[in-house]
Amino acid sequence: MKKDDYFPVFEVFKEKARSGTIVPVYREAFADIYTPVSAFMKIDNGADAFLLESVEGGEKWGRYSILGTGARKVIKSKGKKIEITENNVTTALEGDPLSVLQKEASRYRAVSVAGAPRFSGGVIGCIGYDAVRHMEKLPDTAKKDLDVHDIYFLFVDTFLVFDNVEQKIKAVSNAVIEEDTDIEAVYEKAKAEIDALLNRLNCSEPTAIAEKKLKSVYNKGAQKISSNFTKEGFLSAARRIKEYIVSGDIIQTVLSQRFSTELETEPFNIYRALRVVNPSPYLFFLRLGDTIVVGSSPELLVRVEEDEVNVKPIAGTRQRGRDEDEDRALEAELLRDPKERAEHIMLVDLGRNDLGRVCRPGTVEVDDLMGIERYSHVMHIVSNVRGLLEPQKNAFDSLRACFPAGTLTGASKIRAMEIIEELEPCKRGIYGGSVGYISYSGNMDMCIAIRTMVIKDNRIYVQAGAGIVADSVPEKEFEETENKAKGVFKAIELARDI
Repeated sequence: MKKDDYFPVFEVFKEKARSGTIVPVYREAFADIYTPVSAFMKIDNGADAFLLESVEGGEKWGRYSILGTGARKVIKSKGKKIEITENNVTTALEGDPLSVLQKEASRYRAVSVAGAPRFSGGVIGCIGYDAVRHMEKLPDTAKKDLDVHDIYFLFVDTFLVFDNVEQKIKAVSNAVIEEDTDIEAVYEKAKAEIDALLNRLNCSEPTAIAEKKLKSVYNKGAQKISSNFTKEGFLSAARRIKEYIVSGDIIQTVLSQRFSTELETEPFNIYRALRVVNPSPYLFFLRLGDTIVVGSSPELLVRVEEDEVNVKPIAGTRQRGRDEDEDRALEAELLRDPKERAEHIMLVDLGRNDLGRVCRPGTVEVDDLMGIERYSHVMHIVSNVRGLLEPQKNAFDSLRACFPAGTLTGASKIRAMEIIEELEPCKRGIYGGSVGYISYSGNMDMCIAIRTMVIKDNRIYVQAGAGIVADSVPEKEFEETENKAKGVFKAIELARDI
């Protein structure tokens, strides 16, 4: 690389700074000797951190991976108590954390720069399922046994973007433009941040903290797994839901249980194992304070790109076959199954209703109905629902309209959530919430927090649910939750041997 190969050049940067408050600066490097995983291990310094990857359609690595450590600003909340930390100063307030996040994010007006990656800065983090209480009036009776934040977002300005097609890395640093900003000084600062990040990447040895982490791995043998539900308790709750269905109270409710086990390994090794065992459209490793979130979610919650909004309901599952012929036979059987079809169509309708709250009349459509996507171990029925945003609506409005996903609650959504609060023994926490990013430009990509591990206080928590409908067999639904969790625990066991 040449010493002056920063983009945009200063004269263009100066012009861009007149029309926005965030201007991305970037530098390119070849990525042929790195992977997102090896790069993360090089730059990780133990601070808040993120790695977002993707496997498209369950079978092909997505084009971009985003990774970095640290944040200019952090917003986190528990209940109505919110903390904003910037420049080592923390401000406490009370209110709706999503509104506070929106207000803080809207202070920054991004400008586009030619050649900059699709995500050029914004907020990355997660929203727990229980944050829905800031959007809907719901009972509050289940105990909160897992002390995690409802919302935790990092304002990220300096990070790496891997282009897995062109085999290039873009190191990005955003310059923040304020009224009295010295334009040349912030440009030079962004360049210095880029150089510091690339120097960490090009360091020949892992960081000291990475050495320590690798040496901390140990294996005590078989996992001892516990649940927040007894088997009889789960079966009883499933039977109660069926009674609600018979009485016309509800169509479907997703009942879940949370499993847990001792950590016994380095958390990032779990991510490494998970991306091999269960590659998915949304792979993520987030270190957020004292909590680590690791996941391989197959399901989009909501995506906003310019003025287009998409949701992608997934419902209907079969195990993969032994060969292509068996895969095709299983696909045909799945698509003929009346129970699976009915449940899927119900969730497509939920998605249409959600988008109808924020999209222009007449623009919501199902542009891909009941296709099959294959993943490493299973195949799913998948549809895509899209619409065009109302001019006065934005990504945050779309998030509120779609959160939480109907595939994790049931239908009708509000009544299903009331029943979940009544019957599940504990608050859900991050499970059933969402993980992803909202960019300074207003685009958003948020997945559903399923097939996700929460790591806290040397324990790993994995939650899985089953959709209870009129003809459900409670015993089989219990087994479904166990089978869903087994795939994640397989990655944990594999990580203990890394």
